[in-house]
Amino acid sequence: MNELRLVALNGCLGYGFELESLQRGADAQPHMFGADAGSTDAGPYYLGSGSSMIRREQLKRDLSLALAQSRASRVPLVIGSAGIAGGEPNLQAAREVLIETAREQGLQFKLATIHAGIDPSAVLDALRSGGIEAMPGVPPLTEQDVRDSVRIVGQMGCEPFARALADGADVVLAGRACDTAIYAALPIARGFDPGLALHLAKIMECGAQCAVPQGTNDCLLGTLRSDHFEVRPLSHRRICTPESVAAHTLYEQGDPLMLHEPEGRVDLRAAVFEQVDAQTVRVSGSRFLPTPGLQIKLEGARSAGFRAFTLAGIRDAGIIAALDAIEATVRAAVRRNLPAEVPDADYCIDFKVYGRDAVLGPREPNRDRPGHEVGVLVEVVARTQALASHALSLARSSLLHCPFPGRKTTAGNLAFPFSPSDTAAGEVFEFSVYHLMRVADQSRLFPVDMERV
Repeated sequence: MNELRLVALNGCLGYGFELESLQRGADAQPHMFGADAGSTDAGPYYLGSGSSMIRREQLKRDLSLALAQSRASRVPLVIGSAGIAGGEPNLQAAREVLIETAREQGLQFKLATIHAGIDPSAVLDALRSGGIEAMPGVPPLTEQDVRDSVRIVGQMGCEPFARALADGADVVLAGRACDTAIYAALPIARGFDPGLALHLAKIMECGAQCAVPQGTNDCLLGTLRSDHFEVRPLSHRRICTPESVAAHTLYEQGDPLMLHEPEGRVDLRAAVFEQVDAQTVRVSGSRFLPTPGLQIKLEGARSAGFRAFTLAGIRDAGIIAALDAIEATVRAAVRRNLPAEVPDADYCIDFKVYGRDAVLGPREPNRDRPGHEVGVLVEVVARTQALASHALSLARSSLLHCPFPGRKTTAGNLAFPFSPSDTAAGEVFEFSVYHLMRVADQSRLFPVDMERV
């Protein structure tokens, strides 16, 4: 095979894509359609709860179009990180939509479902044998962290996808996966250079986000050859430039000169980005560096309690200047008015002041120079929803009428955009596992189920 053509539907399945772009992708006679369907960008909630950030209607729209076109083109459709988090509930919910769509369209195909859930006992065994390494900035993993986890997934590499495709899968639906594995598995299995294949996959995983204007909600064509690859947006309204493609190579990378994947590293120091035509960029020079051993990234989530919050605006300079003192007063008032038997460890109050320091907190260099108005987000996370809502109500009422130096009126301090002002937001999750685990191979870790749909 001299070249391999891949179509990325978009940056996240459910974000949408243009029908014209999908048709142009089909006209290029691709060897595969692919879509990343998840990320940890949205936080640990979706892994812990087993729900999806993408609404079912969004997912079904994209799946129905992609499934119909891939079957008409008689090439595989490969989906990774189903349901955002890629845990078993996320995977099964996506599979249900896929099966429903197939039945409505009268389609028949061979489906491979790849599971990404990791048994906690396997993690504990690896931890005890020294096979767990923390990601940068993450504390060492403890056995209690593992036991507290509601769910743990592994971020699979290329091998499970390649195995499913080799077994004749027409559609591959995978749990949590490396973004690159979705697009790199097929070309690597067919003998293409793994450095170029992984680099191309890195560019393709966000759809047309490497184009100008950016478009995570649109399609991208990738063409891989022996010594280079090319990328081209599939909308007439977008172009790729060497700068835009090089910029996306850096996307979510801690090292600008090296891509780190389970299969090894991709050295980018000799990579060259060239404009081929008005829409297309060619990339060459990416070099694969195999690494000894195999490491899989683990992601786990545990419950952190229940959340309640309120949002209000402030436009009084005196209140804005006194917010630190007001916050301390409010915290003390909440503690005094909660039952004595409620321990401090059962709840936590957090204040975020938008327009002053909500993003960087105490590291904000302009913290002493806020604007003419700020927004205050008051959040309580507590052991129960009832306690969270109770403590928030106390905090909101105290903040609303809290005195401050120089106050001349008895009016309220806050302008609420909503009534009711308080929101009970439900259970909160936090990452409990964010570590690398050494494994011998991926075949046992990520089982593949084959079925005829």
